[in-house]
Order: sequence, then structure tokens, then C-alpha cells
Amino acid sequence: MTLIDTSSWIEALRQDGDPAVRGRVQSLLQTGDASWCDLVRVELWHGVRGAAERKMMEQLDADVHLLPTTDAVWATARELARRSRAKGLTVPATDLIIAACGHAHGVPIEHRDQHLTALQQLFD
Repeated sequence: MTLIDTSSWIEALRQDGDPAVRGRVQSLLQTGDASWCDLVRVELWHGVRGAAERKMMEQLDADVHLLPTTDAVWATARELARRSRAKGLTVPATDLIIAACGHAHGVPIEHRDQHLTALQQLFD
């Protein structure tokens, strides 16, 4: 299972998106290893324009495994916020929650986001 971040979904779903990212996301979908959290779903739904994109999102809702945003995820996000601030990093709250979700569920995150790369180093 791999948590796919919004940054990779956008690349994968755009016609002119990065082919390497599109291939990785497509592979995760085909193997049933694609997952997301509610925050990623909201970010993607927020960008939906028109009936075709709505239908695509409805299909993804049916096919992609949801990783719950549990109390442990929120606790990890708070700890990440503390650690990132102590290191002088300014990270959007959305990225703190997505990184915490991946960590709490023990899954890697497919992304194209420098904040998520920086946050991963705080777990090491």
C-alpha cells in the first residue's frame, strides 16, 4: 500500500503531467496498492470541474483505499509540527497531516512535494 499525495495525483491525472509519476500512480491503481487519506480526497474534490472530472473522482472513491485519519495521525501531525518548527521549517498543515497519516499507517508516500521530503527526514 502507498499513500498517493495530491501532488502526484495532479501529475497523474493531467494530460500533460509527468509520465513517470503517471506510470507510478497507474501501477499502484492496477495492483490495488493505491491509497489516500481524507485530506487528499478533499483537495482533489476541491479542484473538480465538470461532469467528467466528477465521474473520475467517483470512480477513484470506489477504487482507492482510504487510510483513516485516526487520533494517532493527529498526534503524529502535532509532533511533526513541533519538530519542523524546531528545525526552522515552515510546512503547511495539510502536509503535516498527510505525512503523519503515511507514517501512522506504515506506508510510503508517492509525492512531488519538497515539504513531504523534509518531513520524512524528521522520522529518521
